[in-house]
Amino acid sequence: MYRERADRDRLYRRSAPSASVLRTVSTRERRSPLSAPRVPTVGIDIGGTKVMGGVVDADGHILEQVRAETPEKSKSPKVVEDTIAELVLDLSDRHDVHAVGIGAAGWVDADRSRVLFAPHLAWRDEPLKDALTARLAVPVMVDNDANTAAWGEWRFGAGRGEDNLVMITLGTGIGGAILENGQVKRGKYGVAGEFGHMQVVPGGHRCPCGNRGCWEQYSSGNALVREARELAVAESPVAYGLIERVGGHISEITGPLITELARDGDAMCTELLQDIGHWLGVGIANLAAALDPGGFVIGGGVSAADELLIDPAREAFKRHLTGRGYRPEATIAKAQLGPEAGMVGAADLARLVARRFRRANRRRLERYERYERAADNLRRAVGQ
Repeated sequence: MYRERADRDRLYRRSAPSASVLRTVSTRERRSPLSAPRVPTVGIDIGGTKVMGGVVDADGHILEQVRAETPEKSKSPKVVEDTIAELVLDLSDRHDVHAVGIGAAGWVDADRSRVLFAPHLAWRDEPLKDALTARLAVPVMVDNDANTAAWGEWRFGAGRGEDNLVMITLGTGIGGAILENGQVKRGKYGVAGEFGHMQVVPGGHRCPCGNRGCWEQYSSGNALVREARELAVAESPVAYGLIERVGGHISEITGPLITELARDGDAMCTELLQDIGHWLGVGIANLAAALDPGGFVIGGGVSAADELLIDPAREAFKRHLTGRGYRPEATIAKAQLGPEAGMVGAADLARLVARRFRRANRRRLERYERYERAADNLRRAVGQ
């Protein structure tokens, strides 16, 4: 009896998978994204005003896209989860979805499972990945929206061919992401890339983060609008064209309007964009000194100003670059995927999760089959 039990234990130990196999599964993302399964996945981009979702194929093409308004900040996290689930289930009615990637405007932990903090949503240490995985029954990946946008641009947009890349997103504030050797660098705690809160002007404008002189107070959509409204409130002669355009309603001055007037030749609006571009270049020079990437990609709503913004940024970058004239200069390019970059990147990162999910399922099946063979062998041996 004891001999039979010992034989059974030896057979099961011999058939059990080694720990090294499990460790290999957990690090699969370090392999090339080109080896990910070519299956459709859903990307979700969550911002302060909208939730955008789309089915994306393995070449970065959007097969279908839907959107909904972001629930109010005061509502519970479950309301936002309901919105995401409804979009995914709607798309699943017409497409074979294998995984879901989510780009959230907030801090996501290093395991990409919890949203630590989202300024526009009621998420505080929210276990978003587990909550949505349970509801959707497919693998779910959660990441910061700047990381997903950078990944999308690296795979399918302006960052193709450059494995050491920094993306800067200019919206109401400044976000960013770092790719090194084709991998998103999230930092130990998952919150790398918060470039907007680098100090560029000691004792400068107060930032909502609590500090003064943050980069986003000088180069962002908020900075652009603030400067324009201050000139309008002071009834500066250079602002007459802008004041007339909004009929004296200063609160109606927006970033897109300033860009539109600059394109039409308004001198003040052009100058404001040049100022924003100058500070953009100063910050990029600081990042180049710290990170030494091969290229910078500029995205976000403010980047719609194109060369009105990018040209002054390039000039300031060259002027402030450490060791200028004696080192290679990184390229500065506008993002190509537009507002869909985060959605496309999230879907592509989810494809890597789908690969690991498939491998894990296959290994579980193989392990089960080995156990069954071992049990059959044991039964035959006992029967003899």
